[in-house]
Amino acid sequence: MDNLKLILISAFISLMITPLVKKFAFKINALDIPKDSRKIHKKPIPLLGGLAIYIAFLAGTFFQEGPLRFWEKGILLGATVIIIGGIIDDIKDLRPWQKLIFQLVASFCVISHGVYIKNITNPFGTGDSFFSIGIFSIPFTLLWIIGVTNALNLIDGLDGLAAGVGFISSITIFVIAIMADQGYVASLTAILAGSILGFLPYNFNPASIFMGDTGSQLLGFLLSVISIQGAIKSAATFAIVVPILALGLPIYDTLFAMIRRKINGKPIMQADRGHLHHRLLDLGLSQKQVVLIMYFISACLGAIAILAMEISTPRSYFLLTMIVIVIVIVAWRYKFFKSEK
Repeated sequence: MDNLKLILISAFISLMITPLVKKFAFKINALDIPKDSRKIHKKPIPLLGGLAIYIAFLAGTFFQEGPLRFWEKGILLGATVIIIGGIIDDIKDLRPWQKLIFQLVASFCVISHGVYIKNITNPFGTGDSFFSIGIFSIPFTLLWIIGVTNALNLIDGLDGLAAGVGFISSITIFVIAIMADQGYVASLTAILAGSILGFLPYNFNPASIFMGDTGSQLLGFLLSVISIQGAIKSAATFAIVVPILALGLPIYDTLFAMIRRKINGKPIMQADRGHLHHRLLDLGLSQKQVVLIMYFISACLGAIAILAMEISTPRSYFLLTMIVIVIVIVAWRYKFFKSEK
């Protein structure tokens, strides 16, 4: 079955399942009730939207050609652990260390099924030069998966924002997987893209349901592990520049939040109104305008990621360096490192 059909099937399943998940969220009282100034909405909104994405993603995998590969089973197992933790969090509001336990267990599920970073492209090499990270393979993989998982979670602050950015990142990784001749990865990413697409009509402003931690952590987890399989140049070598750009918006926003809180003497895990979407809202833009601007930024970074996959490794690292410098200059110019209440 071709990838377009996989996108359409998973999108249809997600579109049909989401209203049922919405009713379920109301039934078990999994609601986002606005309690502070960081909340944009004014009335309780059901959570658990990520459950619809998960069901559509799980169902979509059975429409692929051939049986599930071993590594795919690991990804589905890990995603199930993330969903369980997310549902509990959306109902009872877990502490950060409790969330981390679920994320670690999910990460080890995929690692035990062979999904981990073994080699990294050599920034100073020529051709397909790479180096093995040896004993740092597992720690580096854990850092990548948990980092991206939480980055998507932190960016989920406006209607349709995390879902839309996740969709754009999925399409980016899909194209990259095709370029890297990773057909199975491309199919899996197509299913994820469709699962998000079917959910978006309910989540875009004005949202009738939120993804909750169930969804934002699921998207971050799936994008992080799928990118490990998809961003491969040769010899199972992880082209690290590519996913950093493809998932650039949530990664940079999270890094800036950590730096901002550290500079201002605040706990790194303490929430604030300093994220990019908050700053844009403070400029007087509407929710829809802010979300569309961030979609555009994400799409631009995705296009650059695709370019980085095509050029030589040293040039791709140089490109990433230039992008980071520009982003840091803009962030400093517009006081993104300044504390905001």
